[in-house]
Amino acid sequence: MEKVPMTAEGYQALDEELKRLKTVERPAVIAQIAEARSHGDLSENAEYHAAKERQGWIEGQIADIEDKLARAQVIDVSKLSGAQVKFGATVSVVDEDTEEEARYQIVGEHEADVKRGKISIASPIARAMIGKETGDVVEVNTPGGVKAYEILKVDYI
Repeated sequence: MEKVPMTAEGYQALDEELKRLKTVERPAVIAQIAEARSHGDLSENAEYHAAKERQGWIEGQIADIEDKLARAQVIDVSKLSGAQVKFGATVSVVDEDTEEEARYQIVGEHEADVKRGKISIASPIARAMIGKETGDVVEVNTPGGVKAYEILKVDYI
């Protein structure tokens, strides 16, 4: 069984989503199914079929989240330190071509949100940075060609 690395924040978010699905979404869809059943003939009842489809999606989400939580390897980023980039690091980089600076935290796959500066451990840029230190230059293959980034700073916050 492969462990799923995640930050404590990511674990909390998954746990809250699971609780919401179980306490809000599941009862709501059960009520929708009961309402649709009361309308009679189920073979031509679009509301019933839509509610059953939604129920299947919700149950799939619950199973997926429960699986991730069961395999979770929660990493407390605040207890990490060092100069090397590893899971949980917040890395400041500069694009060597455009001189544009960016800051990314390397997180678990389900936590990734580029708009919030969180990139997946499985992303090409994160894989290129793992094991590198401040001052190192990493090259990343992107759809637009190879991009070079210099690592300015590595923090564990």
